[in-house]
Amino acid sequence: MRTLAQELGVVPMALYKHVANKEDLVDGMVDLVFGELAFPTGADWKTAMRQRAISMRQALLRHRWAVGLMEARMRPGPADLRHHNAVFACLREAGFSFQAAVHTYSALDSYIYGFALQERNLPFDKGVETSVLAQAFLAQFPAAEYPHLAAFTVEHVLQPGYDFGDEFEFGLDLILDGLERASNGI
Repeated sequence: MRTLAQELGVVPMALYKHVANKEDLVDGMVDLVFGELAFPTGADWKTAMRQRAISMRQALLRHRWAVGLMEARMRPGPADLRHHNAVFACLREAGFSFQAAVHTYSALDSYIYGFALQERNLPFDKGVETSVLAQAFLAQFPAAEYPHLAAFTVEHVLQPGYDFGDEFEFGLDLILDGLERASNGI
């Protein structure tokens, strides 16, 4: 709190006029991230969940600090509550049983947060840095011993326009298609 107060140019006690403690501050920050998420209304469940997932990933790219905090709050704010309620409403109105809605929510969020965490922890960003890292990888590990990793690196990672983030929507569509098939039996 002292560091934040210093950054804002105020005394630490001034912050306590607005928040009770650090947890209260983090709760508010997380709620602001939830407030940024797009949740389309009137769309079919699959389109809505797809757009929600993409919106959540984009928000987590902007707020990389939030990845492990989004579902960890004991006092969720209004944007957080509206978001969760809207997700369950969409799924239930689409005919999902309560149990199927819970499974769907869990599967999607596990994928979204897991991908965001992996993306946050990659040792590179896009473009030139990826290429430099991939070439260093190839130099360190002989292609003869690791031919599949070498092929992956040369034929995929070193190709113009490679972006690990592009894998997100491919995996998301696989999950949504599987959930659509499974939702009939859940």
